[in-house]
Amino acid sequence: MDTFKSFESQLYNINDLIFEDIALNLFRFQAGNNPIYRNYIQSLGIDIYSVNSLDRIPYLPISLFKRHTIQTGTWTAETVFMSSGTTETVQSQHLIKDLQFYLTHSKRCFEFFFGDLKDFHFLALLPSYLERTNSSLVTMLNYFIQESQSTHSGFYRDDYDRLLKTIAKLKKDKRKTILWGVSFALLDLAEKYHPDLSHCLVFETGGMKGKRKEITRSELHQLLKEGLHVREIFSEYGMTELLSQAYSKGNERFFCPPYMKIQVREITDPFNIGIDAVGGLNVVDLANFNTISFIETEDLGKRMPDGIFEVVGRMDNSEVRGCNLLLE
Repeated sequence: MDTFKSFESQLYNINDLIFEDIALNLFRFQAGNNPIYRNYIQSLGIDIYSVNSLDRIPYLPISLFKRHTIQTGTWTAETVFMSSGTTETVQSQHLIKDLQFYLTHSKRCFEFFFGDLKDFHFLALLPSYLERTNSSLVTMLNYFIQESQSTHSGFYRDDYDRLLKTIAKLKKDKRKTILWGVSFALLDLAEKYHPDLSHCLVFETGGMKGKRKEITRSELHQLLKEGLHVREIFSEYGMTELLSQAYSKGNERFFCPPYMKIQVREITDPFNIGIDAVGGLNVVDLANFNTISFIETEDLGKRMPDGIFEVVGRMDNSEVRGCNLLLE
């Protein structure tokens, strides 16, 4: 019988051959035990036992995280992550049953692509995020900072002078240095100081937070490469509503960890899923077994045959959420 424990135990043994079978089992489990998802499926008139492929799974619109408590089963949340937003927008909330699971899972996602956290110094430049106490990104990076066991790792808010002194000190260190910043802060750093960060990995987490005009990701990366003197910019595709993160490795194409997949839906027909063109992005995140693993985002993108995907913008009339999503 499928249980939370059974899905958790299968999570890190997943490969492409069994991903769909596990996803379908999880779909039926959540369809039966998540009231919001169950009502959504019933309103569509879908028989859950007729769903036999990822392309036929109904994906829950991400906007429902703003208006409803999305939860599979009955349990008490250990914490609640809230999306970034302004006073004019309603924030999404994601209930977290087990905070330690989120932290160790985020670590697995990062290390799958880049290696042991202890191989890096993590310098975080996240002034807008640090003003919030319930940010999933700040929570994740705080854990990375601790796990790196580096006395230089830490949050630098908007203290550019201290940040640059630390970067200079680490230039010849055997560990690699990661500067992880929100887009507007990285642009400020590039324009005001023009530092040589050629020995660093620069991760942008997107979003201007109302501090600057939104620009395309291509434009952002070009400005940062020129202003910070680096050959490539890395990005994270993550959001409040997901527990897993995808990463770009020096270009604008994102790679999913084994427990996450992207599907593309037709813009004018959200139930036509699996198209080979630019469309709305649907995410399967098997780590979300306590809430909902099948999410219809408001992002536009394209999926390649090998599962790599690009984010090219936002759906029309969708609210700007500010978590690594730039208008293209």
